[in-house]
Amino acid sequence: MLTCLAVLWAAATTAYAALLLAPGDTVDNLVGDGVATPEVRAAVAAEWGLDRPPLVQYLAYLWRLLHGDLGRSYQLQRGVGEILLGQLGPTAELTLAAAATGVVLALALALLTAGRSRWPRRLASAGELLAVSVPPFVIGTLLLALFSFTLGWFPVSGADGAPALVLPALALGLPIAGVLGQVLREGLERALEQPFALTARSRGLSERAVVARHALRHALVPAVTLTGWFTGALLGGAVIVETLFGRPGLGQVAVEAVTGGDLPVVMAVVVVSAAVYVVISTLLDLLYRVIDPRLRGA
Repeated sequence: MLTCLAVLWAAATTAYAALLLAPGDTVDNLVGDGVATPEVRAAVAAEWGLDRPPLVQYLAYLWRLLHGDLGRSYQLQRGVGEILLGQLGPTAELTLAAAATGVVLALALALLTAGRSRWPRRLASAGELLAVSVPPFVIGTLLLALFSFTLGWFPVSGADGAPALVLPALALGLPIAGVLGQVLREGLERALEQPFALTARSRGLSERAVVARHALRHALVPAVTLTGWFTGALLGGAVIVETLFGRPGLGQVAVEAVTGGDLPVVMAVVVVSAAVYVVISTLLDLLYRVIDPRLRGA
């Protein structure tokens, strides 16, 4: 719990420090490209307490965050929480689809190639290395060129229906599948050499049953450790993929906020991303105990 709070505090403090260290007047930085009339400037200064000592300003900012107040976008004239909440659904849909795509592909590759002859493993490793090495925006561009522009199977942009989700999910999920596939295959091969696997075989279990009932659970432990990277890859990649495919979501909001100088929105995106990471890390700790019973008494 203390670690989670420390991560959230560090993210909030970093966002606040970026505001203070940005060149120019703080009020101008908060207003961005919005209309900076004297009335607006006075309201911004009063809301952020810029007439008070810096420490008081900082503590007031943390206090607002603790109460769920992410501030106000002076360009859009809306609360930042309202803006992010309105775009959360499309991003959650994309990241969940990409995560499912990556996990399913990784499991399929690992199960089909673990313990097999050399050539299937080499081919799978080459494909995984290629998927990891190519950036998501390049994968997305290639997918668009082939399946949208040439074959016309999927829409070029938008978020209407399942067909519009396929290519973005693949662009985000393939790099994840590349890393997880390697880790799962190595974990499976190590697990299949352990004494418990030999014992299971001696009881008459088939190789497929040994993998499904025993080896896979042991192989999942190192794979689950990658969840932190997994989360960062999804959140970072969503910014690029949503822009490339013209999808609504937090990625589009972040890009527009950065290009428009809407610092309250940028700061809120940083804090929300850290909160998502903390939630997933907490769920990961619980998942470890489900996968590995030895950790339940720890």
